[in-house]
Amino acid sequence: MGTHMIRTSKSLDGKTIVLGITGSIAAVRCVELARELRRHGADVHAVMSEAARKIIHPDAMRYATGKPVITEITGDVEHVDFCGIEGRAALLLIAPCTANTIGKIAHGIDDTPVTTFAATAFGSGIPIMIVPAMHGSMYDHPIVIENIGKLTELGVEFVNPVTEEGAAKIAGSDEIVLRVERAVGQNTLSGKKIIITGGATAETIDPIRILTNRASGKTGIELTFAAFRRGADVTLVHRGCLGIQGICEFYAESAKEMTDTVIEELEKGYDLLISAAAISDFTVMPSKNKIKSGTEVRLVLEPAPKLIREVRIRYPELKIIGFKAETGVTEEELLERARESMESSKLCMVVANDVLSGGMGTEDNNVYILDGSVKPVSGTKQEIADEIMDKVEEILRNE
Repeated sequence: MGTHMIRTSKSLDGKTIVLGITGSIAAVRCVELARELRRHGADVHAVMSEAARKIIHPDAMRYATGKPVITEITGDVEHVDFCGIEGRAALLLIAPCTANTIGKIAHGIDDTPVTTFAATAFGSGIPIMIVPAMHGSMYDHPIVIENIGKLTELGVEFVNPVTEEGAAKIAGSDEIVLRVERAVGQNTLSGKKIIITGGATAETIDPIRILTNRASGKTGIELTFAAFRRGADVTLVHRGCLGIQGICEFYAESAKEMTDTVIEELEKGYDLLISAAAISDFTVMPSKNKIKSGTEVRLVLEPAPKLIREVRIRYPELKIIGFKAETGVTEEELLERARESMESSKLCMVVANDVLSGGMGTEDNNVYILDGSVKPVSGTKQEIADEIMDKVEEILRNE
């Protein structure tokens, strides 16, 4: 049985998040969500409607947030304290949000603590994020769709539900936290378009077998999340599917498919390419039918297209960050080869590491970031992605 890695960061340090909880069965997920927000540094305060309190006890949210739970508006005018003009809240996050509450907020109806907070936040300009959860037929109701459209036009951000088993289920906590990080972040990469490649490619040997490598794709994903948190328009090309609203994804299996996809996408205009994928150096001529087992097979490996080389030919001025993976070399040799790649492909930065010492398929890594100077960085792939994105900000700021 796999283990879930608990992630912590300081991305929400100093941010006060008001978590509005309404009467959906998905309210049971709010303990996990509140704890996840706190792990990222947020100060979380729960506000519960009467209907929500029939599903989850306020004591559970008191435990999850470490703060008293607001179940009614008192003489302390809690709604003004948090969501009034110059209120403490950086964001009002209503999760889960029922069709009933969406309708009330869209029409200015204020008859629960959660709708009171929403009305106050609208009046003071504090951002509102809504995470719907309801039966599928209710989510497809034309009036609910109209109400969501109306609130979207008014600047409310929606985190789309996961539709399965006839229900519009609350989005995953990881996605909600990521969207919150972007909503309350500094938006230092707002307006910048970044395309990232990640993970291993796979070359078809026959309809069943492939030629691939050990890369997990975690670095590409963490780079994508880091760029997204900072407000960039980000595209990820890989052999996977994140399915996160706001992140553009393309599935590419082979080295040729990845190269062709990137070149085609670059026609739309990008500020930066981060080539983090472990792209196959070799390809094979595939067999149309399964190669019979039990016999000796000789494969002829042919050079696969080099993505950075092909991109550089077509986009000579594009800023590109490359990755250089070597095995069993000295630090001096690794840095020398990284500098050669940087010069030959006119890269603005190279991230280099010796994969024999770790990194491929692991949660952490030890790398060198070269951009004129050399900076050794060790830590989780999320921490390394943040270091790289700090450098990206410098690169794009100096355009």
